[in-house]
Amino acid sequence: MDTTRLDVQEDIASPKKTNDLLKKHHLVLKKSLGQNFLVDPNILQKIVGAADLDATKGVLEIGPGIGALTQQLSKAAGKVIAIEIDQRLLPLLKETLAPYPHATVVHGDILKVELQALFQEHFSEYAQVSVVANLPYYITTPIIMKLLEEKLPLEYIVVMIQKEVASRMSASPGGKEYGSLSIAVQYYCEPEVVTIVPRTVFIPQPNVDSAVMRLKVRSKPAVEVEDEAFFFDVVQASFVQRRKTIFNNLAVRYFTKETKGQLEGILQEAGIEPARRGETLSMEEYARLSRCLALALGNLTDSPTGDAEV
Repeated sequence: MDTTRLDVQEDIASPKKTNDLLKKHHLVLKKSLGQNFLVDPNILQKIVGAADLDATKGVLEIGPGIGALTQQLSKAAGKVIAIEIDQRLLPLLKETLAPYPHATVVHGDILKVELQALFQEHFSEYAQVSVVANLPYYITTPIIMKLLEEKLPLEYIVVMIQKEVASRMSASPGGKEYGSLSIAVQYYCEPEVVTIVPRTVFIPQPNVDSAVMRLKVRSKPAVEVEDEAFFFDVVQASFVQRRKTIFNNLAVRYFTKETKGQLEGILQEAGIEPARRGETLSMEEYARLSRCLALALGNLTDSPTGDAEV
């Protein structure tokens, strides 16, 4: 008798069933791919519930792993497309998702997939589509920014991410967690931390706790800006050295030693004290500041490009 045989109709989010599947398919998890599989069905239900799914809605999942979340999404949504980078997991996913013909696994790297084309191919008949995923910690920010910057027709992005990153995404001005990532996410979305997830409900256990974050995608950005690229460049420049004032950070990015005297007048016009730090400015203030800076520099479209990380 094959003790590793699994009834694919059953929920697979348990330590035993997860280990049985991995053993059956002779899989050793790759730390380089951030493979930590959730084994708590209650957390899965909270994730699925946060996406407000029904049979008329589609879902894009990133990194389905062994299909524990995919299985629950398939029960709730009209169509599920799951993108998996690890080719070794494809036979396993074929097994676990066999009862769900409306769930399709695509082999690929989410950072390289042409998402507009994928949406057109798979979700053209769905008015509402959400992204739902347990994201690898090491590429959380690039994935979320790709989803947002490509301006996909999304209702929600519901993701399990590192707790610290969730705090940064939802942070308000004035705190140490508030930064360029907070502004970038909140420009496109309304963030909400759904629940905190302890590290003990994963196989293998990660080193930190997680959080389920729901991002409600805005119908239009939170503030109006003339040049998004320049707006985000100003934001990033303001946080290059958090301990420095807004004046000092912007002077380094946009002015020479001879011309930085102009900056005080620009800040005054924007209603911002030069001695303030970047973490104290609201998104509205950054929008006003980027406008004033662009006009003063005589350049609304060909903005400088910075190297600061989001």
